[in-house]
Amino acid sequence: MEHKYISGGGRGLCSKGWHTNHYTQLNVCDYMADIPNNTEVTDLVEVQFKNTRKGYYHNSNGLELKKGDIVAVEGNPGHDIGIVTLTGTLAALQVKKANLKSEEEIKRVYRLAKEGDMEKYEQAKAREHQTMIESRQIAKDLGLEMKIGDVEYQGDGNKAIFYYIADGRVDFRQLIKVLAEVFHVRIEMKQIGARQEAGRIGGFGPCGRELCCSTWIKNFTSVGTAAARFQNLSLNPQKLAGQCAKLKCCMNYEVDQYMEAGRKLPHRDIVLSTQEGEWFFFKADILAGLVSYSSDKHLAANITTITAERAMDIIAQNKRGENPVALAKNTNKEKARPIDLATQEDLGRFDAQLASKKKKKKKKNKRNDNQGSTAKDNSGSNSDNSAQ
Repeated sequence: MEHKYISGGGRGLCSKGWHTNHYTQLNVCDYMADIPNNTEVTDLVEVQFKNTRKGYYHNSNGLELKKGDIVAVEGNPGHDIGIVTLTGTLAALQVKKANLKSEEEIKRVYRLAKEGDMEKYEQAKAREHQTMIESRQIAKDLGLEMKIGDVEYQGDGNKAIFYYIADGRVDFRQLIKVLAEVFHVRIEMKQIGARQEAGRIGGFGPCGRELCCSTWIKNFTSVGTAAARFQNLSLNPQKLAGQCAKLKCCMNYEVDQYMEAGRKLPHRDIVLSTQEGEWFFFKADILAGLVSYSSDKHLAANITTITAERAMDIIAQNKRGENPVALAKNTNKEKARPIDLATQEDLGRFDAQLASKKKKKKKKNKRNDNQGSTAKDNSGSNSDNSAQ
């Protein structure tokens, strides 16, 4: 556990509220850490463990705990090793949010982790990968339709949590017996979904950033294909699916804005009538508020793009029995186009400047040569005159 307590430095929010925590998904900034007597409000502390697991404990021994301290806490059975992430008022609020009403659910903090505790923890941690490989083979031999995604040992090595993925219900009673005989520890099984597994493994999305499920998303909401339809996305499963093989969570981020902007657009079944003929809906740029119409119902012919306001105006005229002259307004003024800052300066200007400098230098050298030859001729003629 290479976690250190940051006692100073930083800007903005309380610097004591931050520490180098790799598990940012569960990290909470303790912005009240600098407030005097904050830890005396309550003896509750939040302790975080490997992966995305954390718990709440009573500091019944009155230890001077601060964010980033490594502590030994009460386990079931034995003890576990974790990192203090919250103390004082915010820890009490998090306990209330977690809805832990029974005092039996909140265990105790034993002590600050000693060297012997850390040695046991490192030994248990080193066994996790091999245990996961062997347990997968055992589950396969038993014919169970499940996948063991990760194994987490308790700090003292007396208990192991097996995280598994399964599409349906699995009877793993025989598996627990075999695992207990092989690894000689207490076994606990926890089922997780495909999104939780992707969050635990981590990775990068097509946007180039780290997966949202491994950085900040805690609660997963359902994602439907309707979100893709509202945003005019191609219904290609390979493009819409994330690393968990489920629909990307980010499809829900902007769907509300698309739905709100889509209400301002005319319905795609409405046909616009003008003196030129009938126009049929072809496509729409929802956020830009632009609608493209075709003169043919089945083909892309004479595509004309107009604003949503213009389309609604034509629809209103058609309802009154009027047909405008043309689909688009006849205006001589050219619409101002957005300026692309990237194209304002051409990199070829450097070549042009260099060529211009070379040309000027060549002219200057030629002029100097001409002046030198003229002066030489003059000096020669003068010498001839003097000789005569």
